[in-house]
Amino acid sequence: MNGLKLKARTERARHICKTRGITQAQIAADLDASQSQISRILKGEGLRVSRLAEAVCLYVEKYEGGVTADSVRGNDELVDALTFTWDGTAAHARSLSLVIRSLAVLNRGSEQKDEA
Repeated sequence: MNGLKLKARTERARHICKTRGITQAQIAADLDASQSQISRILKGEGLRVSRLAEAVCLYVEKYEGGVTADSVRGNDELVDALTFTWDGTAAHARSLSLVIRSLAVLNRGSEQKDEA
């Protein structure tokens, strides 16, 4: 993801936070970051492509109907991992999709344990 795309995404994330009432403290706690780091990212101050900036955008975007195809395509780490792993066949694509969806199920299970 380049700097212009990131700036646009962080501006959109800031807007979503305002309209949905998502606090910087909430994001910071959930992403194990400081509130000041989240503030700088959402304000676009010293903005640079980083894992935390990507994580903040993805975190907030899930409140607006989920992660978009554009945000997935813009995530270089994910695209690189899929490019390295996928052999190009439809069968392998289905298998990788199953693995990725399984991660979501595992994540929901761990969230339920945390609540108990």
